[in-house]
Order: sequence, then C-alpha cells, then structure tokens
Amino acid sequence: MPTPLFDLTGKVALVTGGSKGLGKAMARGFAEAGADIVISSRHANELEQALPEILAGTNARGRWFVADMIDRADVDRLAASALEAFGRVDVLVNNAGSNIPQAVDEIDDAKWDQIVELNLTSCMRLTRALVPQMKSRNWGRVIHISSVMGLTSKPGRSSYSATKAALIGMARAMALDLGPFGITVNCLAPGPFLTDLPASVLSKTEQQTFADRTAVGRWAEPRELAGPALLLASDAGSYITGTTISVDGGLLSKGF
Repeated sequence: MPTPLFDLTGKVALVTGGSKGLGKAMARGFAEAGADIVISSRHANELEQALPEILAGTNARGRWFVADMIDRADVDRLAASALEAFGRVDVLVNNAGSNIPQAVDEIDDAKWDQIVELNLTSCMRLTRALVPQMKSRNWGRVIHISSVMGLTSKPGRSSYSATKAALIGMARAMALDLGPFGITVNCLAPGPFLTDLPASVLSKTEQQTFADRTAVGRWAEPRELAGPALLLASDAGSYITGTTISVDGGLLSKGF
C-alpha cells in the first residue's frame, strides 16, 4: 500500500497516449497508488489490451477512449467522456505527442502544424476543459510531458523542441493561474527512454550516443518515469508547481 503522501485512492487520473510506453507506465503507477484510470490513444486495439495490464492486481477501475489529439473535437469529447465515466478528473497527464524530424529549411507547413497541434495545443485544450471541475474541489494536478529536447536540442528537431519548450513556459503560467485553487501544474522532461518514438527516429548509433551521454550510461525503462509522475500527482508534491523535473539519467549534467 502507498504511504498517505503518495496515496491516490478516490482520485481519477487521465493519461493521454496511455496505451503504451511512458503513458502506460505512468497510468500503471497511478493505479498501484489507488487511482481510477482513464487512458486514451488513437487505436482501440492497443487501448483494449493495455487497460487490463494497467489495472492488474489493483482495486482500480478504468476506462479507455479513442481520441486523436490533433482533432480538437476529439479532445473536447475525451474530456466530456472521462467526466461522464467517473464524474471527476483529479490528475491530468498530457502525454500524447510525436516528433517529425526536419531541418529548419525543410520544415513542411502541414507537419509543423500537426506537431504544434498535438504536442502543444491539445494540452492547452484538454487542460482548459478539465480545470473548472478541479477548481470546484480546490484540488488538482496537471502534468505536461515535455522533454530534455525542450531544454536542449539536436539538428532537425526545431518543431519538436519548440513545442516541448513551450510546454515548460505554459506550465509556469498555468501554475500562476491555478495555484489559488489548489491546482499544481508541472512538467516532466524525460531524457533517453527507449520507447517506440525514439526507436523509430534514431539510428542505433544515435541511440548509443544518447546512452553514452547519460551519467548512468544507459537508456531508461518506461517504469522509471512512474515515480516522478506519482510525486507530482499526489500530496507528496503539493508544494511543487510551475517547474520542470528532468528525468534524464544525468544527461543534461554532462556538458563535455
């Protein structure tokens, strides 16, 4: 059983992009801490498989909803569906995102708009939809999943780094808006977590380079983001807001 500081019993957590990778790992951590779970992604078959694995061995309840976070109507529908299912959302994790590497002089307008809509606008829109009912209870947790690429970058990541840096700025401003209502807003900035996304855009050589740049000399497992997420989602993190926690194995510490 979790200690009271980390106990989420009676809370409801919504994790976008929750059918695999970091989202699934965080949702599992919340379920183990007692929260009921809502997950979303674009693929019903992945959600249907993931939810029982997230809930296994816990007393948590769960629902899944298909939602394309690029579609603004889908974002609004997701918020409404989660509230209809459980009557509340206490913890929101804006995790859904993607990366389309392109050099700055090769950026395609349609792909730029897609990344901005998914990585940034959907986070604002879903947060906006769910904040009023958090305010009514004077308690809420919003966690944006940024990236170390929002704090540093590499060639070809202009679109991705721009959106992930914007999430950090948005978290600071949202924290000021919502602090008087008992709602914290923070970012997690994962480093080298070898999920489907980096595996699809990084060569084996690039993957090894990332591992070598960390203090611990390896990529992280998705489960290693669950603890930091639980800190920010629970009473343990009640005085942490407007900030970004890097979960990067020391990657940003290694300047040379």
